[in-house]
Amino acid sequence: MICGPTGAGKSAIAMWLSTRAACTVVVADSRQVYRQFDVGTAKPSPAEQRRVPHRGLDVVDATDRYSAAAWAHDADRWITDAEALGHTPVVVGGTGLYLRALFEPFFEEPPIDPNRRRELQRVLAALPSAELARWVRVLDPERSPLGRSQLLRAIEIALLSGHRLSSLHRERARPARRAARYLVVDPGPALGGLILDRLDTMLAGGWVEEVRMLMREIPEDAPAWKSTGYRTLRQLAQGALPAAAARDAIWIETRQYAKRQRTWFRHQLPPDVMHVDPLAPDAHAIVERWWASVAGAEARSR
Repeated sequence: MICGPTGAGKSAIAMWLSTRAACTVVVADSRQVYRQFDVGTAKPSPAEQRRVPHRGLDVVDATDRYSAAAWAHDADRWITDAEALGHTPVVVGGTGLYLRALFEPFFEEPPIDPNRRRELQRVLAALPSAELARWVRVLDPERSPLGRSQLLRAIEIALLSGHRLSSLHRERARPARRAARYLVVDPGPALGGLILDRLDTMLAGGWVEEVRMLMREIPEDAPAWKSTGYRTLRQLAQGALPAAAARDAIWIETRQYAKRQRTWFRHQLPPDVMHVDPLAPDAHAIVERWWASVAGAEARSR
């Protein structure tokens, strides 16, 4: 499992590893699952996908909802397929809930009326994150330190099912599907600059044009529009926001998302993970040591 905050260089390390062993990359990214949303989600290029098999890209339409449980079910199959080919499956991504669904005990969410959920989401969308955290400190205190999306989910489950999400994780969890050895990729303070460089590359690579095309085809309430930066670029395309302001807003939004990811990885991963700064001179040596430890673990399991 190669994980870390957005823009850290996870995919580049996976591609480098693919030159040393037969791999299949299983993408753990909750936005790259959507078809047509390509530039702004930083999907691997067609050339990269030809070099190394990728699973987990373009799985569902932009209007579909796709849960962590559904991804874990599919990822389990993709991993089995990779192993049947003699490939090492390398899960790459930063969506913490996906990783938890695959590698930790997980539970199926209780059924919730979709109309009630939409109405509650409409009300909660107007509230600042600090107010959501205040709600969660009452409804499900264990979840209150988490990010906005996790706060929203905790409120939905508590109010619409009558159960605390933290309790459900303990009481209804099923065994983990898979075990993993983790490599956490994080360049430290340099991450903000890497995010900005990638943002400029995506803007120069046709992101605004992609958004204009999608606006003609995809309903405004489609789940895929929640991908970082897309709603801001909709405002740009509609003439409601200057290009420089849109760029700054997306940079800030992406850095805030990366900060939440770092918090998740710091508190949710097992203690025996290996860390690498992809910009460090010894980065490739560290990755090779990690890869050797993976191979050794596989050999011992056989």
